[in-house]
Amino acid sequence: MPMRSAPLIRATRGAPWMQTAPAPDMTRTEVALMLRANRARVDSLATIDPDIPELTRLRFTLGFPNQAEARDALRDTVAWRKGVGRSIVDSAAEAVAKATAGGGWSNEAVRAAAPHAAIINPYITPQNILTLSTDEGDLVYVIRASLIDDKALMSKVSVQQLVDFLLYVKEVHSLVVNARSKETGRLCNVIFANDISGTRKPPDPKFSQALTASSKQYEKLYPSLAGPTMILNLPFVLQAFIGLFKPLFPKSVQARLKFESAPFLAKLKDLTPLTTDATSRKSFLAEMQRLLR
Repeated sequence: MPMRSAPLIRATRGAPWMQTAPAPDMTRTEVALMLRANRARVDSLATIDPDIPELTRLRFTLGFPNQAEARDALRDTVAWRKGVGRSIVDSAAEAVAKATAGGGWSNEAVRAAAPHAAIINPYITPQNILTLSTDEGDLVYVIRASLIDDKALMSKVSVQQLVDFLLYVKEVHSLVVNARSKETGRLCNVIFANDISGTRKPPDPKFSQALTASSKQYEKLYPSLAGPTMILNLPFVLQAFIGLFKPLFPKSVQARLKFESAPFLAKLKDLTPLTTDATSRKSFLAEMQRLLR
């Protein structure tokens, strides 16, 4: 399931649980070894809610080294998923089921089910935000901020409405990445690629507020799901101020923050070729792989 369209994933390799290669020895995989090493803590978290998947409990264990913090975070997450976030969780699950019903990926089913889709989707398109998949099973969430008319968008929606939309995206990502992790035995992640190419002005304050709120909730609701966060193609005039950018991110993100140059991505007028041209997509993913070494 990688979705080509915004802001999700296109099916370039089929549904996340469809495998053509022989199944791995699940007793020796990365996930199995992590579970074995953290068995007591993972099992302890099951007392909060027996319906919580083991893989989710593992991510909370890895994301919160302190068990008391892990329990508090998971308890809050369960409350959110059964309370104010339930509509987001249910919509994402239903959308992913529809998207994969044919054995591939129907991105329109996911886009249409997003909160406030009728208002937000015209501004969040494959030109500026999309998700691709690596051969290893990770997702690469690509954003070209300069192509988002954030001022016009925020004149149509509230900060909370955009936060809900972004949390829906994260829930869909979580469903896909966890399905892949379960099938392959590799703990898959979401890699963030923030392309600053063409940025000439600060983002709309309300847009920034929504991004910040969403990022904080992401770390709490989906620990150990995010991989590296890359800031790409930062204008030369701003490169001297890299030290000022890091404090803008949650502490858990700062350790994974990378500032890099991505020439292939920078030369694209917009992100559309990554969804329509296999050669462009392959070149971009190869560039990401090089930057992540």
